[in-house]
Amino acid sequence: MHIMNNSWFALSLLLICFSLQSYVSLGADTISASQTISGDQTIVSAGGDFVLGFFKPGKPSNYYLGMWYGKVSEQTVVWVANRENPISDKYSSVLRISDGNLVLFNESKVPIWSTNLNSAITNPLEAVLLDKGNLILRELSSSSSKSLWESFDHPSHTWIPGMRMRLDKRTNISQRLISWKNIEDPAPGLFSFELDPNGSNALIMLWNGSQPHTYWSSGPWNENEKLFEDIPRADYIYEFSYHTNENESYFTYSVKNTSSIISQSSMDVLGQGKQMNWLEPTKSWILIGVQPHKNCEVYALCGVFGRCTEESLSFCDCLQGFQPSSEHDWNLQDYSGGCARKTQLQCQNNSVANGEKDTFLANLNMAFPKNPQSVPVESGVECETTCLNNCSCTAYAYEDSQCSIWFGDLLGVQQLGQGASDGKTLYIKLSASEFSSPESERVTVIGVVLGSVAFAVLLGLFVFVYLRRRENTMKTTKALEKGSLTAFAYKDLKKATKNFSEKLGGGGFGSVFKGVLPNSSVIAVKKLESLSQGEKEFRTEVSTVGTIQHINVVRLLGFCCEGNKRLLVYDYMTNGSLNLHLFHTKGSNVLDWKTRCRIALGSARGLAYLHEKCRDRIMHCDIKPENILLDAEFFPKVADFGLAKLVGREFSRVLTTIRGTKGYLAPEWISGVAITTKADVYSYGMMLFELVSGKRNSEQFDSENSKFFPTWVATAITEGVNVLKLLDSRLEGNADREEVLRICRVACWCIQDDETQRPSMGQVVQMLEGVLEVTQSPIPRSIQAYSHYQDQVNFFTASTSNRSPQSQNNNILATSS
Repeated sequence: MHIMNNSWFALSLLLICFSLQSYVSLGADTISASQTISGDQTIVSAGGDFVLGFFKPGKPSNYYLGMWYGKVSEQTVVWVANRENPISDKYSSVLRISDGNLVLFNESKVPIWSTNLNSAITNPLEAVLLDKGNLILRELSSSSSKSLWESFDHPSHTWIPGMRMRLDKRTNISQRLISWKNIEDPAPGLFSFELDPNGSNALIMLWNGSQPHTYWSSGPWNENEKLFEDIPRADYIYEFSYHTNENESYFTYSVKNTSSIISQSSMDVLGQGKQMNWLEPTKSWILIGVQPHKNCEVYALCGVFGRCTEESLSFCDCLQGFQPSSEHDWNLQDYSGGCARKTQLQCQNNSVANGEKDTFLANLNMAFPKNPQSVPVESGVECETTCLNNCSCTAYAYEDSQCSIWFGDLLGVQQLGQGASDGKTLYIKLSASEFSSPESERVTVIGVVLGSVAFAVLLGLFVFVYLRRRENTMKTTKALEKGSLTAFAYKDLKKATKNFSEKLGGGGFGSVFKGVLPNSSVIAVKKLESLSQGEKEFRTEVSTVGTIQHINVVRLLGFCCEGNKRLLVYDYMTNGSLNLHLFHTKGSNVLDWKTRCRIALGSARGLAYLHEKCRDRIMHCDIKPENILLDAEFFPKVADFGLAKLVGREFSRVLTTIRGTKGYLAPEWISGVAITTKADVYSYGMMLFELVSGKRNSEQFDSENSKFFPTWVATAITEGVNVLKLLDSRLEGNADREEVLRICRVACWCIQDDETQRPSMGQVVQMLEGVLEVTQSPIPRSIQAYSHYQDQVNFFTASTSNRSPQSQNNNILATSS
């Protein structure tokens, strides 16, 4: 019986081993002539950095042979062999060395992918997956191992550090990265990235449609400066290396400052090149760079008759009168099929139903499609008639007495934002049935007439207001009306500030000076020095803070707008900004705990007013100690609205370019989603931590603790540590323990990764007042990761802070949570 039991045990163990054989890794980095890969089998590079095997990106029945990162928990494919030929059964398909090649056979034993080597091979072959992500097929001999084929020479959509972006000078053919067709299909898409074959030594992006079009270029490589001429130095996150000889030219790159970061650059399905680093503590990829910066700069992104809108969350939609050619493809972010007409044109039917003719729909504030043709005409009516009488004509525009018409499909149509100054009107031909009945048309005509009258009235009012305002700007300190802004003359502000001699501080847009008006009122005058950027800040500040009356918001007294001079006049705050008292001990008294609590509550009330009580919701976008001013009694005033964003009450979120200051930016600023007032809540929470510690969050708190301060606070209050140990050492523990704990908990809730978990500023006020109970919050993953990757994030934020607002994009950095 004992022998029988042992036999059954051995047989069972043998059966288990056989059943597991096709589901486990081969445990090596090599496929020899006698080995195969099938089913769930994989090979892994020697250091575990990369894995080769079968994967399924979307459709249940489609499998591909590909390579992904071995040390990244989120499967991220970097190379695909059979991009255009999926297999349906990975268990009956096999990868093996056959006839001098590495070949993938499908379930019918038909070869669907091969290394395609034609040379005669006499020695044994093996395929090896290297730790740098290169799969090589090499010949084994007693003297050497010669590489015959490399996946680095046949990339799919990803550029890995060390891979060559190569131009073969003999054939003038470039090695390309080609985007996936959509997020579930790795078949080659329309967008590619390559070294310019025209010899400019530039990296370019191409749309590979009916007429290939270059829509982005890095500019020529400058070997002396080690940079591309059309990419600002601040945008560099990698170190590039250029090599050339008589046969080839190529670029390689490495990650700056460190070799331990997992990094990649890939062509996205939306035609953007994205540079990403893996953030292990948060188990997520962070997007640290993108080219081109805006989605709508990608050529023909939305396909024929598609419309791209930067301010839309989905970017692409169809022009009125059209619908997606494939709803399924659009849901997978594949817009290449574009849009199709809902109703065919009458002239294309060679008939006119019920006497109706095709007509035109005006699309306002547009950027014109590509490839217009100019037509000499005398009027807009003649321009319209020219297009209407030609069945092939699909759109026309009449601007500045110039007639432009378009034939066939429209590509590259873009809807501009409301503030765009270069928007034009595009008339698109539609079937008459797309419009309302003739009676409705008569109503429309009446509406147009009434609209024209209303426009004339508004224009008259505008002229009147303009002339009135111009008259008032010539006066010195006379108010426009009681309680409103004053238009100051430049000479009077120059005199009040003693020729701008007493400087209070400065920033990116200009400097602030102390002044005294003739009535002895003390003022602070902000002088905007960069007109190109300062003009936008000037208009933003006047339109926001100029209409606000709140005890915790700084009061704008007036402005000066003469020629190219732009100045803003505020109430003078005797005690300056909060940062001067928190972070600088020389010449300033240490703020006691009660004062800090008053500043925290007052600042929260000011922000809650901006978010919840103003006629238009106002996002401040740059909350930090420097922008909290203190009056003679140390009451706080929220100040500096140069980056603020107005949002109508009917909207909860807004798409905008990245704004704010390193160290206070919420994760969503850099993840490409629309922003809500919760971005201000995050910044406020980071400032609360600094009110507690009296130091910048990134500074070392004491000799024994070098953690990122918010991380330490979140951990300490979770573990029940005495919160007074977190307090500014200069206070010597003189604070109410419950108040410190409450503020720390509020701060932790404010900086949650998920904006929906953050309280509103109105709730923050209630928490600080003790009206709402403050429970223990989760520890945000992003601040756990900060101490591990602080150098990496500092490098990114340093580079983005130097960009102009125009060059910053809402898709620059993503921190997934």
